[in-house]
Amino acid sequence: MRIGIEAQRIFRKKKHGMDIVSLELIKALQQIDLTNEYFIFVKKGEDTCLQASRNFHIIEVPGFTYADWEQVFLPLYALRYRLDVLHCTSNTAPVLSPVPTIVTLHDVIFLEQQQAKSLVKNRYQQLGRIYRKYIVPASLKHTEHIITVSQYEKERISETLRLQQDEISVVYNAYGSHFLKPDSNKIEVVREKYQLPASYLFYIGNTDPKKNMPATLQAYANYVANSHHSLPLVIADVSEPVLLGMLESTGLMHLRPQITLTGYVYNTDLPMIYAGAAVFLYPSLRESFGIPLLESMACGTPVITSSTSALPEVAGNAALLVNPTDQNAITSAINSLLNNYNTRTEYIQKGLERVKSFSWHISANHLLSIYQRFQA
Repeated sequence: MRIGIEAQRIFRKKKHGMDIVSLELIKALQQIDLTNEYFIFVKKGEDTCLQASRNFHIIEVPGFTYADWEQVFLPLYALRYRLDVLHCTSNTAPVLSPVPTIVTLHDVIFLEQQQAKSLVKNRYQQLGRIYRKYIVPASLKHTEHIITVSQYEKERISETLRLQQDEISVVYNAYGSHFLKPDSNKIEVVREKYQLPASYLFYIGNTDPKKNMPATLQAYANYVANSHHSLPLVIADVSEPVLLGMLESTGLMHLRPQITLTGYVYNTDLPMIYAGAAVFLYPSLRESFGIPLLESMACGTPVITSSTSALPEVAGNAALLVNPTDQNAITSAINSLLNNYNTRTEYIQKGLERVKSFSWHISANHLLSIYQRFQA
C-alpha cells in the first residue's frame, strides 16, 4: 500500500498535543511496518525530529497558511504520489480529496454549544476554531473513515455530527517512552533550568476555558489558606500577563509570590518536572483523552483529575477523581495526597500499573489495521 500521513506541524519547534500524537504514531509505525510505503507530508520547520527510512519518505509540502497547505497543496501531493489512502491527523482534512481519506478527529469541543459560548482571547485559537467549525463538517462528507481517541469522544462525535458508530474507530493515545522516573541528577538539572522550587504542585494550563484555570487557582488558594507550610504551585504553558489577568479577575493577586511560571516546556524536560512534583493537578472541564495523566503516572507522581468527559476512561482507578467545578473537592484531594502517606503510595502504585495498558506500539498496530482496510 501507498499510505500518506498528514503531519504538517511536527517539525515546528514548539509542539503541542496533536503534533506529538502524530509524531509518536509515525515513529511507532516506522518500527512495526517494514512493508507498506509511507509518505509523511510536513511543512518545513526548525525541528527535523523524524528521519526518513527505506519505506518512510518525508515530503515537504509548500503553503503560506495552514488552510492553503491543507486545502490546496496537500490534495495535489496526494495525487502526485498515487496514494491508496491519506490519513489527516489533526481534526481537519481537504474538503475535496482525490484519494480515500481517513481523519483523526480528536474532539468536537469546537462544535459544542457550551464551549462555543466561551470567549477565546487568543487570536490563533479563534481563527482555528472558526476554520474547524466550517471545514470539519464539509470534509467529513468526503471522508471514508473517522478515528478518535476515546470511547467517550466517539459517542460525542456520533451524537454531534449524527454519524453511525461503525463509521468511527477508537485508537487510544499513549505516552512517550522517555516518561519514567528519572534519577535525581536529571531532576536537579531541569529544576535549575526552569528555576523551580524544591517541592511543588504542578499544573499545565492555558487560555482555553476547558482547562479550568480559575477554579484550579481558587482551589489552590483554599489549600494555601488552610496550610501552615503550603507548597508553591508551578504552572506550565502560561504567560505572565495571562496569569496576572486571571489572578486579578478572581481576586487572588496575593498568590503571585507562590506561583512559578515555566513558560513553554519542551517535551524532553517534562518527565523531570512531573517527577519533581508532589502532585499533578489536571481538573479539566472537558478532554477527549488526557495524555498528561499517563505522563505523570509513568513518572511516579500522583494525579488529581476530573470525573467528567474522557478522563475517568483514561485514569481508571489510578487517579483521584473530583468534580472540576467543586473547588473544595479539588482542595480536599490535594490535602489527601499530601497528608496521607498510604493514600499517596496507593495512587502512585496504581498509576505505574495503569500506564502499562497504553503504548504507541499498541496504538500503531491498531492504526495499521485500519489502513489495511483500504488495501486494493
